[in-house]
Amino acid sequence: MPPSLNSLLRFVGFPRSRYRSNEQAIAALGGFLGIVAVAAISVRLLGADQAVLIVPSMGASAVLIFAVPHSPLTQPWAVLGGHVISALVGVACYQAVSSPLLAGALAVGGAIGAMHLARCIHPPGGATALTAVIGGASLHELGFAYAATPVALNALAILAVGILFNYAFPWRRYPISLMHYAAPVRLPGAWPTLTEAQIDAAMKELKVVLDVSAAEIGQVVEHAVRELARSGHIKSIELGRSYCNEQPGPAWSVRKIVDERPSEVADFDLVVYQVLRGEQKGRLGSCTRTEFARWASSEVQT
Repeated sequence: MPPSLNSLLRFVGFPRSRYRSNEQAIAALGGFLGIVAVAAISVRLLGADQAVLIVPSMGASAVLIFAVPHSPLTQPWAVLGGHVISALVGVACYQAVSSPLLAGALAVGGAIGAMHLARCIHPPGGATALTAVIGGASLHELGFAYAATPVALNALAILAVGILFNYAFPWRRYPISLMHYAAPVRLPGAWPTLTEAQIDAAMKELKVVLDVSAAEIGQVVEHAVRELARSGHIKSIELGRSYCNEQPGPAWSVRKIVDERPSEVADFDLVVYQVLRGEQKGRLGSCTRTEFARWASSEVQT
């Protein structure tokens, strides 16, 4: 790729990696189900004409909840608080300012400021605030009740779909508080583990705003250090210990060695394992010790 094109792609922020196809399909299906729920509620409460003004902001929420479920901008407080607070700000601006153009601008700016103060920044909240100003008569008649129905109700509906839908996929549980990472076993001479407080402090010092949590950053750093320190896969597989293959998406799994059957040739030793996390959780399986070593990428604490 020509250097000039590389520079252009870097300038516009074109990502070097892409989401895997299974993640794309999961996000698309989740967004579809979330908006079906929101549209049904909006149409029932406001009618089809006004529902079209409500659904777009929730459509933006669906993109976040189902495409980047672990983003701080996507967590339940951000979604519910961001929409409700923005709705209240939007209604107040509509009622206080006669010029629709000025009221709309104040609504969006005020919503951003209010979300910052309440620590619930959710980008689609800006659209919710603007809708309170440019919406039709039936929306304006709701007054501040607009924040409760349909905004809060719709937000709760899409959150419920997000929680239930993402729960089916262990690597993308939502909200992020439901995620439980297997802790890697510390290697001899490894760097000290970074704490969330230390990561937060570093981000504040550098004035960096990232769309991932400190816990996830810590996981990335931990595994990057392990990747640097080791070569190849685990060589020693021992009874009673747990191992992870560290594969992304549905292939991710944690297995514990629960039994072993030695043979005359070490390469043909049989190990029996139980799947602790990931797909087929609880299942028992067996393979040779060599095959298991090729599967395992790291030892983990469970």
